[in-house]
Amino acid sequence: MYRFEKLEVWKMAVQYALAVYKLTRLFPKEELFGLTSQLKRAVISISSNIAEGSGSATIRDFCNFLDIAIKSTLETVSQLILAKELVYINEKDFNKLYEDSEILVKRIRTLKAYLKKPRAPRPNHQPFQEGYNV
Repeated sequence: MYRFEKLEVWKMAVQYALAVYKLTRLFPKEELFGLTSQLKRAVISISSNIAEGSGSATIRDFCNFLDIAIKSTLETVSQLILAKELVYINEKDFNKLYEDSEILVKRIRTLKAYLKKPRAPRPNHQPFQEGYNV
């Protein structure tokens, strides 16, 4: 199992993508290569960036991928607003996805803050101390 598969925020992003994918099935066929395609790319980018970032060599790099995941969530919301205005989705479905996006962004930001939090050094990584006879 990869590290990202244990992250609750990644699991939530996958569920969010599945919900958006199901909703796009109702979009008009003429949107297949337009809004439908763009919305699918944006929403799948959320979980993909969380996964890709989890494999980063540094926390800073992981945080950069989390920033991209947040931006992809906002892009998804912008496109959902357009879909609602075009009456491709109803108010109830839109509101649920909008609320879920707010929770998702908060959880990504929480993970980012946790990663940036200073930590005590691990026991096997203690700095050299005087008095050792090496």
